[in-house]
Amino acid sequence: MPQAGSDVPVAPGRLLMIGCGNMGGAMLSRWLETGLPADRVTVVSPSGRAVPGGVRVLRAVPPPDDGPFDTILLALKPQKLAELAATPLEAHAPGLLLSTLAGVEEPALAAACPRAAAVVRAMPNLPVALGRGVVALHSRTASVDTRAVAEALMRPLGLVEWIADEAMFDAVTALAGSGPAFLYRFVDALAGAGAALGLPREQAGRLALATVEGAALLAARSEDGPAMLADKVASPGGSTREGLNVLDRGDTLLRLLTETLQAAERRNREMAAAAREPQGLHGNIPPAATL
Repeated sequence: MPQAGSDVPVAPGRLLMIGCGNMGGAMLSRWLETGLPADRVTVVSPSGRAVPGGVRVLRAVPPPDDGPFDTILLALKPQKLAELAATPLEAHAPGLLLSTLAGVEEPALAAACPRAAAVVRAMPNLPVALGRGVVALHSRTASVDTRAVAEALMRPLGLVEWIADEAMFDAVTALAGSGPAFLYRFVDALAGAGAALGLPREQAGRLALATVEGAALLAARSEDGPAMLADKVASPGGSTREGLNVLDRGDTLLRLLTETLQAAERRNREMAAAAREPQGLHGNIPPAATL
């Protein structure tokens, strides 16, 4: 598995971030840690949520004469996109419009900021805060040079992968974007299973988390794939093999995770369909909808 990036990000000129919640905040913190000057960043946060020191914070999207902004990043929740129609966003002309909005396709993004030279969809996951995340990118409009800027900007966040077919972006979102939440559920279930065997719950939690962390690091550095590593841990006739037999019986684990990803992918497709409707996302997605 490729190691996460640690390069100082290519300066995106003046960066306007619209939204800075959990994901946007994680990205911004990592960029600042790796050398992005805080005075080049403006954050639009209607709630006035705290951001790192030195970053300019506004309550509303500023007019174009406040810029110009070279890069605009949409990092708000998908159902908030329709609300941007009542702001000066459409008058801005950034060289690059980036979006982390799950399920919102490139045409809908281009309509929100029609003067943007190029649109790039980005799907990060939460470990970007540590520079150990995954960022999937897709664009039909970006030039080679613009793609290079987008990729270099994202590289300090972790593994960067370009997705050629936008139709596959929902699958990537289900796997990598939502994947950490599914893994956290697994860790919690592993700890719960240990507690069911009699271990104190807090101790089982520590053991489960350390086990997953160490196993993931080993898998990332090993030349062997995860399936082979599992077989190396499991001696024939041993206790690990007995446990694996439960997970492998009838492809139980594979079927469960396939169903899980299919559900997440299906929801992403529903959000994409809602974005194509005249009333947009605002009228079609429940307020809690996000990744």
